[in-house]
Amino acid sequence: MKRLLIFNLAIILFLGSNSIFAQSEDDKTGLLGDNFSLEGALDMFKNAANLEAFEEALNSENNYVNNLDLNDDDEIDYIRIEDNMENDIHAIVLQALISEDEVQDIAVIEIERTGDESATLQIVGDEYLYGEDVFVEAFEEEGTSSGKGGPNADSKISRIVVNVWGWPSVRFVYRPNYVVYRSPFRWRHYPRTWRPWRPLSWTVYHGKRFHYKRNYRVVHTRRVVNARKIYTPRRKSSSTVVKKSKTVTRVRTNNNGKKVATRNKTTTKVRKNKNGKVNAKTTKKSAKVKKGKNGKVKTKKTKTKKVKKRGN
Repeated sequence: MKRLLIFNLAIILFLGSNSIFAQSEDDKTGLLGDNFSLEGALDMFKNAANLEAFEEALNSENNYVNNLDLNDDDEIDYIRIEDNMENDIHAIVLQALISEDEVQDIAVIEIERTGDESATLQIVGDEYLYGEDVFVEAFEEEGTSSGKGGPNADSKISRIVVNVWGWPSVRFVYRPNYVVYRSPFRWRHYPRTWRPWRPLSWTVYHGKRFHYKRNYRVVHTRRVVNARKIYTPRRKSSSTVVKKSKTVTRVRTNNNGKKVATRNKTTTKVRKNKNGKVNAKTTKKSAKVKKGKNGKVKTKKTKTKKVKKRGN
């Protein structure tokens, strides 16, 4: 009997681990942002008393928000916070320190006050890490029902956007005497209590951060419009990260529900030479990555051509 119980327990654990692995693969996009949880960052912001506490929470190993190693030195990158404020609008930047001369924006928390006791908030992932138009926001579920009740009653659950005015961190940045926060830390000058750790594998990291998804969702609609105008002129990118983002393999779901992997595309440049002739040079196109029946990756590159067109 004891052996049977142990055997059944082993089967349950095996099936559970397979389920977690499958879920992990479904959430993986192949982009650099897979190693930083936007949902986790919002959760840290929601519960922080101020921006200094928020920065500390982001860089805590035990919170499993940050798993980025953008400079490939086998150490987690430090994330610093910089607030950009104009009137009742905030663009709070989460920025990774890459080297002595390079920083990379990871995401921006955009907040706009909409009333005496109301505010709208989204965190926006940087395009080089998450792709275009990736917004994460808090939500609450609201149930409605029709009919007289009982087993035949129709019920519907809808998700509504949260008024974030009650968050301590939001109230903090809207205090009358608030001084705009800019992190004092820079490359190799970190808090005394912080020590970098080695990045986790994707499967382990995903399992640690997955619970953050319960109260936050990814959307593709911008709700905070004016914060972008404040942030865009101040956006910072690392050439190291930009090059990496162009070589990563994106994983997406096609119309048939199948996972498709593609690399970033390059463009065709058209220019005129000294004689006024048009030279159209097609750069190398993206390589399509497909898995064969045996599970091995097959890469098929498209051909490139150099076209010259002479004027009359």
